[in-house]
Amino acid sequence: MATGRLVRWLIVIGVAGWAGLAQANCIPIAQLPARAFFAADRVDVPPGSVHLTFLGHASFLIQTAGGATAVTDYNGYIKPSFTPDIVTMNNAHSTHYTDSPEPDIKYVLRGWGTPETPVQYNLTYLDLHIYNVQTNIRDWNGGTRLNGNSIFVFESAGLCIAHLGHLHHTLTPAHLAALGKLDVVLVPVDGVFTMGQFDMIEVIRQLNAPLLIPMHYFSYDRLQRFLERLQSETKYTVRTSETPEALVSSATLPSPDAPQVLVLPALRGG
Repeated sequence: MATGRLVRWLIVIGVAGWAGLAQANCIPIAQLPARAFFAADRVDVPPGSVHLTFLGHASFLIQTAGGATAVTDYNGYIKPSFTPDIVTMNNAHSTHYTDSPEPDIKYVLRGWGTPETPVQYNLTYLDLHIYNVQTNIRDWNGGTRLNGNSIFVFESAGLCIAHLGHLHHTLTPAHLAALGKLDVVLVPVDGVFTMGQFDMIEVIRQLNAPLLIPMHYFSYDRLQRFLERLQSETKYTVRTSETPEALVSSATLPSPDAPQVLVLPALRGG
């Protein structure tokens, strides 16, 4: 594990309990101002590696050897102790974005477009390259909102790390071609708000990445149900970390013939 790590908890009186409710029910918090309930600090990332911290829900802190920092599905509540360089927001759904990102964030990448105009990113900052692939989502009336979600891909140290966002359907050949070969997939496994767990397992088969990290699971019972189903349907084995962090490199990736799921305990909820 990289040196210099310090994870510390902060308590905000009168608001922390409400935040736990927001996490549990995925209710909208995007219009509220940003506040921190805990913090994860910068680390020294060795060359050839990427450092991941599972902050909670669908938010990961990504740090590179060159000093770039990014947070996925940034909602203003689940965040590190410092202002990241880049934040991504896969769609405008409840706990997955904020209307009030800190003004000193260098790049705010909102992942939803319109039916006529998808959003497209091709950003390089220091040693981190980010691009996105648009997918569709269900709307609140049971219809489909075209280009409502983005899968963001983070490239650094020869690795491609994909965050599936609030994915609601399996992927087309065009999606798969645009995504390319992936090494690590951050996958929502709730089975309800995104898509059914067996459908998500089909997406995992489509992507065929050697390493999966679950997110967006709400409860450990729901996570365990997904892991049991995945192991019964595929050749993935499960490894559980005692910390919410992982140091990933090409040299330490599982073999494609023996892919793994790495379960990281979230700093705040799943």
